[in-house]
This record gives sequence, structure tokens and C-alpha cells, in this order.
Amino acid sequence: MKNKLASTLVMLTLLLLAACTSEADTVSHNLSKAADSFEVQRRIIFFNGITDKYLLTIEGLCSLGNNDKERELTVTCKVGDSQYKKHFLGLSDNVSFLVEQTDAAYADPYHYRMLFRPEAIIPDIDLQTSK
Repeated sequence: MKNKLASTLVMLTLLLLAACTSEADTVSHNLSKAADSFEVQRRIIFFNGITDKYLLTIEGLCSLGNNDKERELTVTCKVGDSQYKKHFLGLSDNVSFLVEQTDAAYADPYHYRMLFRPEAIIPDIDLQTSK
């Protein structure tokens, strides 16, 4: 009962927040969710701000790290069915990066996206069924 009440309160809060945000904010949020779910093609370019030289380019279905330390960036890319590569990059005073979305992606301006990953909530589930 408590969980159902908490879930209802969360949903109502999200609906109220959705009513208070602009269309651009909602679309931006949904595109970020899609990118974090490896649904958006991106090009990430690291360049030297003094020499204007490109140091590294990463392209593909990539997500940027959300909890990176200061002056650090992680980029995780989906490279196949259930196959991923993660890159750790250090940023300095003269190294910056640009993230470009290379393909258009559909984002509904009227709805938020919430993605639940059961493995993050209840890890290591062993499923046993009767025959």
C-alpha cells in the first residue's frame, strides 16, 4: 500500500512538473534520455583550444557520463547487440569537447520519458519456472 501511494505521488509530481516546463525543456529531456539509452547517433570531438587541432573523435550510439569527476569525462558507446565500449578522457585547461547529434531523433514534446531498469533496482535475479 505504501509503495502504491509513493508511486502515485511520484507520478503526480512528474505531471505537475511537466505542466510547468516548456516544450523545448521536455524535448531536450527526452532527447537526453534517448541518448542515454543508446538511441541517438552522436559525434564527440575533443580539440585543443590553443592549436585548434582535433585530438580525438568518437562516433556512434554514445552516452556521456552523468556522474563524472571534475575534469574527467566518460563516453560509453553501444557497438553491438549487448556489447559496449567505455572510454575515459581527461580534460585540461586547453582541451575541450563538442557533442554533436548527427541524426534527427523523434522526441515527443508532450510526454516525459521514464526508463526503469529492473537490473538496477533488483540486481542478480535468478529466474526459476516450473515445467
